[in-house]
Amino acid sequence: MKPALSEAVKELIKKARIVSFSGWEATHPPAIIPLFQAADDEGRYLTDEDFQQIQNLSPATSDLIPVAKLLRDRVTEIVDEARQVVLTTFPDITQPGGGLYPAPRAEACWRDFWHFLRCITYGIAGKNTEYTSDTGLDYMKLLYQELQVPLDAMVVGLEGIKTASLKRIDGEGEDAIAPYFDHLIERLKSFRI
Repeated sequence: MKPALSEAVKELIKKARIVSFSGWEATHPPAIIPLFQAADDEGRYLTDEDFQQIQNLSPATSDLIPVAKLLRDRVTEIVDEARQVVLTTFPDITQPGGGLYPAPRAEACWRDFWHFLRCITYGIAGKNTEYTSDTGLDYMKLLYQELQVPLDAMVVGLEGIKTASLKRIDGEGEDAIAPYFDHLIERLKSFRI
């Protein structure tokens, strides 16, 4: 049986949002923002239908959609590779006394990796490297502190997501895509301060 979450943690979970589309009105057609917002509210990747609508409504910002689709379609293997990097770098992390013990803690970590990549694909599909929410990330930092999430492992995992993702993209595309990962990596690193 897994331990019950405190009311404070439940509140932080609700408020800990990685992405914000509030600044997108200046650079994106208003009609596409609800597509991104709905996907984020539902905690899901953009669908093929979403991508098609975004391309139709905003051709100027949609040239990276094939990359976002590719990453969405390969998320399981990307997260698996990132998990292996964490387990190799921190071999005792899932053992008693480790930061990702017991198993439900580790599962929550791998689920966060899935969500990290989901949020990064929103930035890529919208061609906006500044896709994060300052307020939401402040709550996420508090949540991670409250749950004693091993930040070093999370950063290593996010860097692993970047490496696994970039190796699936054509060589020329890597330089264009790396900043979307770097933005979230830097935000997560700032949790240590």
